[in-house]
Amino acid sequence: MGQGALKTGRSDKTGVTRQRLLEAGLKLISARGYLGATTKEIAKKAGVAELTLFRHFPSKELLFREIIQSYTFLPALKGLLPELKGVGYREALLLIAGRFLGRLSERRDLIRIMNSEMHLYPRKVKDIYQNFIGGVYRTLASYFKDLQDRGLLREFDPEYGARAFLGMFFAYFTVRELLRENSSNEEEIINEFVEIFIRGTTR
Repeated sequence: MGQGALKTGRSDKTGVTRQRLLEAGLKLISARGYLGATTKEIAKKAGVAELTLFRHFPSKELLFREIIQSYTFLPALKGLLPELKGVGYREALLLIAGRFLGRLSERRDLIRIMNSEMHLYPRKVKDIYQNFIGGVYRTLASYFKDLQDRGLLREFDPEYGARAFLGMFFAYFTVRELLRENSSNEEEIINEFVEIFIRGTTR
């Protein structure tokens, strides 16, 4: 077996181990919170030694950052942007809102526990989360800015627009989860929110 094959084999194994650690971290942090999930428990759930975890992620904060960057709405939004170039404004907003609510629902346990203990987090962890939120806003703002540059939207701060748009749906999601409301009329709500936003942003 050549050196290239050996390197590829090691690389594949490293990638698999890294993925298992991320998935284990996501499950335990979603269940116990960032403060309650220890690196020892995460490593055990991933089937590796704690030392192996630290080879991949030198600190718990770095593991958390990678989890946030891999399993939240930011990568989904970045992947969605190329699709939006071929659709109209209304359809694009409906797609974004649908994906956003879908990802929030998938990560409801993580969101719930993070909201409850965020005030207890170390500064580094708060910064990781705030940077992630900022990345989401900036990514969506780039979409609005492109439409403004093409003369399709009126002038407004694109980042404030991103905050307003996602804020509507996050508020709806939060109230729905808090009150355990039935989401049978969710499509109607999404359409109405999108219509309100369109009226406020188009020329």
